[in-house]
Amino acid sequence: MHTAKQTWFLLKKEILLEWRSKYAFNGILLYLVSTVYVCYISFNQNAGFDKSQGYSVVWNVLFWIIMLFASVNAIAKSFIQENRNRLLYYYSIAGARAVIISKTIYNALLMVLLSLLALLIYQLFFSNKVGDVWFYVLAVMAGSISFSTVLTMISAIAAKAGNNSTLMAVLSFPVMIPVLLIIVKLSKSAMDGIERSLNYSSFGVLAAINAIVIAAALLLFPYLWRD
Repeated sequence: MHTAKQTWFLLKKEILLEWRSKYAFNGILLYLVSTVYVCYISFNQNAGFDKSQGYSVVWNVLFWIIMLFASVNAIAKSFIQENRNRLLYYYSIAGARAVIISKTIYNALLMVLLSLLALLIYQLFFSNKVGDVWFYVLAVMAGSISFSTVLTMISAIAAKAGNNSTLMAVLSFPVMIPVLLIIVKLSKSAMDGIERSLNYSSFGVLAAINAIVIAAALLLFPYLWRD
């Protein structure tokens, strides 16, 4: 119960700080809009691109590439932006598990919101019909949560290695490949309108990956926190 109260306190702190500044959120949102627009202009200028297929060849993969880079940029600040004095203050008022749980929950909420906004923006620029819209939205939310759980722990490791954002990018991409493959498969099935029951196992794999990452974070982060 003590950990739960600390987690709730730290989560409220993260949300209030983001609400007051909005710099990070607005920056990532600007990145999403500009990236989607650049891709849209590139496809329109490509005379050999077959628009009759509704961008079906690249639509789904391109969306997740954009979201992957947006996730790395958004979550990299989780620990890298925290200075030593603030971390020392956190160390004095909360436990290590409360810190990592609050960061993970906050990043999950942030990425779900950004991914839904990105999907809306993407739909405005690119005309492509999704066979099962709600299942695609569910896949997007599941992918966003998976990105946040994996990248939050990597952000903590990178911060303890000297606040190196380059290290964050290097460590994240190999770990994200299995998650990205599953998410692309899920969202492609939603686009094609494939029966939902055939994809429940993929959601189970994503849930297992998230559970393993969270368990590893709860076990390993206290050692990083004391360093």
